[in-house]
Amino acid sequence: MLRFTLHALIVIVLTLLTQIGGIAYLLALAAARAVGTRRFPARLALFLLLYAGASFAASLAAPAFGRVPLSCLSDAADRLVVRSPIYCALNRNYVTSEVRDLAKALAAHMDQQFPGTVTVALDANFPFLNGFPLLPHLSHDDGRKLDFAYYYKDADGNFLNGVTRSPIGYFAFEEPAAGDELPCAGRNDWLTTRWDFDALQPLFPAYRIEEQRTSAAIAWLTTEGVTRFRLEKIFIEPHLKNTLGITDAHVRFQGCRAARHDDHIHIQVE
Repeated sequence: MLRFTLHALIVIVLTLLTQIGGIAYLLALAAARAVGTRRFPARLALFLLLYAGASFAASLAAPAFGRVPLSCLSDAADRLVVRSPIYCALNRNYVTSEVRDLAKALAAHMDQQFPGTVTVALDANFPFLNGFPLLPHLSHDDGRKLDFAYYYKDADGNFLNGVTRSPIGYFAFEEPAAGDELPCAGRNDWLTTRWDFDALQPLFPAYRIEEQRTSAAIAWLTTEGVTRFRLEKIFIEPHLKNTLGITDAHVRFQGCRAARHDDHIHIQVE
């Protein structure tokens, strides 16, 4: 019974993390039993092999479900990059073709306006099934959502191309200043993903948002993104919206139960 519970727990965790990892794990268990091996290295190798095969198959099958992968393989000429290979390894890099085209068009615009600028994509969606949660996000469940990293500069004001404050682009927050708008001040929600990760903040470099490029990207999203790609909304924190002087109604606050958005820009299309 304990072994069954452990296997079930592993299947659940792998499914929540990767969508298809649980299936690959079950296939690996069956394959290990079929070849008669109990050795952990052999079982792990079987799982990794089957998971890699399942992930490749998912990339081929996803277009039939209305989603396409953003590539994690980039070279020096690419202006749209996914922050880390871990997003592709966990199958979190899938979007609708319209969102993919929007992301590429945004990157091309930023490169045209600020030559050489790289636009960094973060979490997207899983390859299959509308409504399947991409934890810890509350809404990345239908291919229509994508997160972008902010553009950053160092303490001397020098632009840092393709760089983020954290290794995965998340959880390094832009802290509000005294007097900034704080819509969630005083709340103590127990069911929330609005985590501050205070202990992590000193570990990140003291980069700041590069206002010129970030403002230009949001201006493009709220104009060309809306008219050409049916962009519906953008989430950033109110204190950053005010600091950047953004007044467009497409830029909204995501609510106090969702994750903070002063470490990334969330966009979604209709």
